[in-house]
Formats: sequence, structure tokens, C-alpha cells
Amino acid sequence: MANLKKLTILHSNDLHGDFMAKEVDKELLGGISMLSGYINKVRNEEENVLYTISGDMFRGSVIDSEYKGISTIEIMNMLAPDVVTLGNHEVDYGLAHLLFVEKCAQFPIINANLYITTNGVRLFKSHLIKEIGGMKILFIGILTENVLHSTKQDKIIGSFVDVHEAASEVGRICDSYRTEDIDFTVLLTHIGFEEDKKLAEALDPRWGVDIIIGGHSHTNLEKPEIVRGIPIVQAACGTNQIGRFDIIVDTDRNCIDRYTWRLIPIDDDYCPRDYALEEVIEKYKAETDRKYKRIITRFAEKYTHPCRHQETALGKLFADAFKESLGLDIMMVGSGSIRGEELGPIVMLEDLTQIFPYNDEVFRISVTGTQLRKIIKHVLRTGALLGVTEFYQYSSGFHIVFDYDAQELLEISLDGKDIEDERIYNVGISSFHFKNLKEFLGVSEEEVSKNKAPKIVATKSADVLEEYFSHKELVKVPQENRLVIKQAAAKRSV
Repeated sequence: MANLKKLTILHSNDLHGDFMAKEVDKELLGGISMLSGYINKVRNEEENVLYTISGDMFRGSVIDSEYKGISTIEIMNMLAPDVVTLGNHEVDYGLAHLLFVEKCAQFPIINANLYITTNGVRLFKSHLIKEIGGMKILFIGILTENVLHSTKQDKIIGSFVDVHEAASEVGRICDSYRTEDIDFTVLLTHIGFEEDKKLAEALDPRWGVDIIIGGHSHTNLEKPEIVRGIPIVQAACGTNQIGRFDIIVDTDRNCIDRYTWRLIPIDDDYCPRDYALEEVIEKYKAETDRKYKRIITRFAEKYTHPCRHQETALGKLFADAFKESLGLDIMMVGSGSIRGEELGPIVMLEDLTQIFPYNDEVFRISVTGTQLRKIIKHVLRTGALLGVTEFYQYSSGFHIVFDYDAQELLEISLDGKDIEDERIYNVGISSFHFKNLKEFLGVSEEEVSKNKAPKIVATKSADVLEEYFSHKELVKVPQENRLVIKQAAAKRSV
């Protein structure tokens, strides 16, 4: 008879400093307090419970940004995850700061692929073997260069390039610990849902990977995706929900006998509040409120950013603010830098900082009309509407019509005039996108420098927005579509 044991794995990803509960229809939803309450409740009800986080604890809230993640680590310590893997935003405050913050963590952080290029030494422990209920659970943390854009200019830091390199590393780790009699193997990834599926395809079944718990793409699932027998899950983003696996492990065959998985809403019906944790959060909130609780402006109405890979009202608003403030021909705002879905009509500094937390430089690059066409075709290449490539919001006066199926640029103009091949256009982009110019825009720094040397036109982008909106009232977003996508299959424009 098989030796069967029960294991419960709770999992979050992309918390992004989402500490505070929200009131929806007069009921509280989300927040670290009720998330902690639910985790503690399950830990008391079940025997073998593990809680994991698949990256991106940092960024997205004023409390996190103001204290550069140190506040987040203190709060996470009270949440007491059993194991955490890194996300791309963990390096936003710099690698040296991340290594400092890691020393403040009272929980293990694993990552199999960040290493020093000169000697190959890993920056973090690649895996964790957790013993619980007579079982040995192997966790491996995976992050690839495809999402780790922030460290690409740091030549001393290396990482896996893609899922195939990641799969090989998983195999080496799994093979190295066969003598440990591992009962169950979990990959904690932060590479996005589509890449998780590719990774599952690349894994050798003999390595014994049982489940993949992912992050980065903020995917909301109704049920696990099964690829080559491996369940792949995510828990969307933030603290509004938590993923829950209830697994019966066959410890004789070291595999899943059966399981259930569901996404649990973090609300009053399921989750008691953790008042001790609320005291810690309120300590930080009181400090940030004094600085950020002031009104910047009032919009004509509430503006939204519901999707990263389509043109949005809020995206247009921000692009226009940069263009006007910095004297650019065109501003391209990375959709991913807008970290919320709505803003206004009353805009407080806290709201603006939370939805646009990146206060990095803005670069002006000078491109020919021919290069501008090349850039737009590269940005709108296949995959652009799936959220797997960088997508941009454009400033007023710039108009694009693109046949997505044929990958053909039908129209491109500025202020009603066709883009001229030889004319030089001044385009604004953030430093993050400038550092990844070739990958994100399809042109190199050397190419654009032949026209004019790139120049930093603003040292702090969020400060530009604050200053711009503080002198505007009842701002309205123009209704025109700046980006029109012709797509026969979906018959839609964005």
C-alpha cells in the first residue's frame, strides 16, 4: 500500500507592496492583514502547510518606495513565508541594496541563476530543501534574463538567458539531490505564464518536477494549466487572493497522488485580521501620510489603465505631460511603468506616486523617420498584444495605423504630416528603456547617436509628472486614437 501524506502549499506572487485592504461594496478586500490572517488560519487547521512567494514583493506602493523595500521586508518577516524567490522588481533599488535587504529577511530567498560573471559564484542559494511531516520538499527559484532587464547594463552580473538554460540548471540541481530522497519538487518561477509553459515542455520527466508556481505576468487562473503532467499556477497579483494547493503526496514514488487547487479570495468571509501586523503597517503609513497626503490636482474625470498592451486614457495623459514638459516631438511611456488601473478625479501625491513609482531619468534620443518606422514595427511585432513584449503609450499628435496580422505599418504621422524618412525626431524614453534600447525598440545606441548624442532631459520622471499636474486643473484626455491596430481575427482597435 502506498505511503500517502497530505501537503498544503499556499502561494502568492507579485505582491508589489499591496499592504492595505480596499473597501468594495462596503466589504474589505485584500491587504496584508487579512492575507496573514488566512495563512495563520490554515497553518492552525492543517498539519503540513508551506507558504511561498514567487517574486516581486517590491514596488507599487508609497510605503515600499519610500523605504526602498526595507518596510516590505519587515512586513514579510511577520507574514513568515517558508521560501521566496526573486522577481525582476527586487533589483529595482539596486543589486547592492537587494543584498543588504536580504540580510534583513528572516526567511530564505532562493534564486538559481544570478551569478558573478568573473567567477561564476551565485549571489543567492539556488534551492531549499524543506523537511515537513516526514517529507523532503525541494524548491528551486528561477528567473531569466528575458524579464531581468534592470541588471543588463551591469556586466558583472549574469543570469540565464532563456527557459532552455533554466531547464538545464533545474536538471543539474535535481540530479544533485537524488540521494536526499526528495519526495516532492516545486519550481518557484518569475518568468511569466507563457514562459512557464515553455519551461515545463523543456523539463526531463526523470528530474521529478511536480508543480510550477509562477509570477510576473499577473495571470488570473480558474484552474491549473497542465503541461506534460506538471500543473502550472499563478495567483494573479497583489493581496486580493492567494493560491492554495491541497496535495496528497506518494512518498514511495515521490510524486503527486492527487491534488486540488483553487484561488482563495482574501475577504471577510475567509480571513480573520492580523492586528499585530496592522500595527506595523500603520507605523509606516503614518509616516508616509504626512508626506504624501496632499492634493496635487483634479482631473475632469477618472482615467483608467486597464491593460498594459493597449492604448489607455491614463497612458495618453502621462505621455502628454512628458512631451509638453520636456519639449519633445514624441514621448513613449512604457505601459508597465503605470502600476495601477485608475487615477482621479481627485489626485493626491500618494495616488500619483503609487501608480507611477519610477523616478528615474528620461532620455531624449534623436531618430530619423526611417529609424522611427523601424522602432514602431519592432514594438508592435508578433506578441505585442499578448503582453510578452514591451508596449508603449504615445503622446498627442503622433498617429500610427498598424496591420498586426500582416505586420505592416499602414500609416505613421506627426501633427497630421507623414513621417519623413530623413527628418530627425526627438523621442523621449525612460532610462530603463534606454538601457534596453536594442531589445525594446530594435535600434542600438550607436545607431541613434549618429544623429545626435542621447541626452538626459529629466533626472526624475515622477517629479516631472508631479510638477506638471500641480499646475493643471480639470485635465482632460483627448479622445483621439493615437495607435490603431488592424487585426482581422479580433476586429479591434486599441
